[in-house]
Amino acid sequence: MRIKILLSLSIVIILVIIMGAAWAQDELLNKAQTLFKPIPETLPTLKDNPLTPEKIKLGKMLYFDPRLSASNLISCNTCHNLATGGVDLQETSIGHGWQKGPRNAPTVLNSVFNIAQFWDGRAKDLAEQAGGPMQASVEMDNTPERVVAVLKSMPQYVELFKKSFSNEKDPVTFNYTTKAIEAFEATLLTPNSRFDQFLKGNTSALNAKEKEGLKLFMDKGCTTCHNGIDIGGGMFQKFGLVKSPDPAIRPPEDKGRFKVTNSAGDEFVFKVPTLRNIELTRPYFHSGKVWTLQETVRIMASVQLGIPVTDDEVDKITAFLRTLTGEQPKIEYPILPPDTDNTPRPILEILGKGSEKH
Repeated sequence: MRIKILLSLSIVIILVIIMGAAWAQDELLNKAQTLFKPIPETLPTLKDNPLTPEKIKLGKMLYFDPRLSASNLISCNTCHNLATGGVDLQETSIGHGWQKGPRNAPTVLNSVFNIAQFWDGRAKDLAEQAGGPMQASVEMDNTPERVVAVLKSMPQYVELFKKSFSNEKDPVTFNYTTKAIEAFEATLLTPNSRFDQFLKGNTSALNAKEKEGLKLFMDKGCTTCHNGIDIGGGMFQKFGLVKSPDPAIRPPEDKGRFKVTNSAGDEFVFKVPTLRNIELTRPYFHSGKVWTLQETVRIMASVQLGIPVTDDEVDKITAFLRTLTGEQPKIEYPILPPDTDNTPRPILEILGKGSEKH
């Protein structure tokens, strides 16, 4: 009888432990589902720019075409390389005439979900953003007029513009060039990360360490800024909310959004970056001065949250962040229209029309 009672108690204890673990797991999932959303597997809807197969095809060709730059050497893909997480793996991008830009190139992947584009948010959408680098002296160093002249010199491009913007008598314009690029970039989504699988109810998609990292990420307050579909990208925040970062990481001459709004409250305010595919998009911060996720976590805990973190906590949070890598876009490299005798020739001199920052 005593043995039976002991066995019964053991079974009860085991059941309680199992039920407690299941409850804790459900609580973690429920909390995560209130803060985050999976990357959708369907294409988004763009305001004033309907997505069509023709427009996406044209945008893809333009994205990879280096002739949008004055030198014929730099394309959108140069700084936002789709083979390396949508970034160029540089502290700051190298542009026309080997000039270095002042900010790190953010990833183009999932950027359609951002509240605005560029680190300082000065572009309201991807179309407006696409026009900036083409005209920036430190990037592609071109002009809208020359871009249009290049495109009109190639009959295949003219035909593609007509199919993409069929209601226009003369569709080969700089504005429609940027809208076509926007259409293609809107397709650059990375769904089905292990974290997205977890959010959809597959709790075994994360291991115990990664779940502990997720819990720490939420409990310590990281989700105040890093939330939603993009786990970031949805708001602006001061970098150095609690204390100023090292000047090497936050250069004092770069005032961030202040240059856009001229408001004192926007000094050192930047768009919160997405954490999607973060293990692929090093180096980190707008300065590109930090190369490891572990150091990034420590800096953010210190300057944004003002809290200490142990090495074990950093290790667990970093493990969670690596679960945010989704399925990368499958891109077949486009064959671009050939030059003609009317295509403007490359310009290699630095024209000095002003600078552009990511």
